[in-house]
Amino acid sequence: MVRNCRLKIGCWISGHRETAERIITMKLGYLEFVEVLRKQLLNALHLQEQQIFFKKKAIDNKDRLFVEAFENSSGKQLCGIDVKDLYERCMEGSSMESISYSVQDEIEKLKTVGMLEGEMTPDSYQKIRKYLFVKPLNKKAHSLELEDAVHKDVGDIACVVYMMLSNTNEYFCVKIKNQHLKQWKMTKEAVMEEALKNTCQMTPPFIYTNGKNKSGGSFMDNGAFCLSKSDKVMGVRLSTNTKEYGAISVFYPGVLQRLAQLMGSDLYILFTSGNESKIYSANESNLEDIKDELHIMETDYDNGIWYEDSLSEELYYYSRIEDKLSVYMEKVKVNFTTVNLKEVH
Repeated sequence: MVRNCRLKIGCWISGHRETAERIITMKLGYLEFVEVLRKQLLNALHLQEQQIFFKKKAIDNKDRLFVEAFENSSGKQLCGIDVKDLYERCMEGSSMESISYSVQDEIEKLKTVGMLEGEMTPDSYQKIRKYLFVKPLNKKAHSLELEDAVHKDVGDIACVVYMMLSNTNEYFCVKIKNQHLKQWKMTKEAVMEEALKNTCQMTPPFIYTNGKNKSGGSFMDNGAFCLSKSDKVMGVRLSTNTKEYGAISVFYPGVLQRLAQLMGSDLYILFTSGNESKIYSANESNLEDIKDELHIMETDYDNGIWYEDSLSEELYYYSRIEDKLSVYMEKVKVNFTTVNLKEVH
């Protein structure tokens, strides 16, 4: 199987060595450039001569440098690189080093995807476990996507496990499926725990208060943060340092326990989007005001307005005693009247 590589290559030039390299690179002819790139990849990827080869007008009438990326049950998998595009970038000033690194990165991504497509073993899990992370999705809006996905449901939210193939903010990722758990001989709970820990390390939780420090801050360490009366009443916004998919921070290990400690009470949680949630003190806040805010969101949903980053239509409650997050259920007050049964009869 041949896979096309679409590379987005950035170039950062600094220092005399890189400048000199750029001048030399720009003097390379097209075929010389292809050969230099091939030699660099042979050394970097530890491949044999026959495993990287060049063909003119090979796919879509484009010149391709083919790299034997990996082998699975379907046979040898080739990565077909558009070298004309790379040469143009070279002429625009990108260094050979940055181009080579970009190609290597693309090939590593394909290797990882190929690992998921093929038959895996418990050893495979050890190789990819550090790349697992979790995204929050609305169950109803993503019902088809969740059918074979490894996920944990809390109310109308699904925490879904993915494998990250790029460390940029716009994740290039693949979904982990239930069949992978069987091949790895791992439980869903263990994989979810691993993925949440990774996500927490990659994008640690931040809270954004109502005071002067609205830029956000870390709060997990004892003594690292304190909340004002206003924060407890009006609520604080919980997200991550990057904010993208920041609502997942509610599910990080120890986060709600720490927030309950700072609030000095149980918590109300309102997911305002997939990027953040709002946390209120159950003792200090006004529940009716929180319900009004939820009602505004629900009205949008009822009118068919579902924003791309919408996550939940529910109000959640965290109990310190039970250490449990669940959909908030209104407590119904029941008035009892004592009746003498003898008088009734």
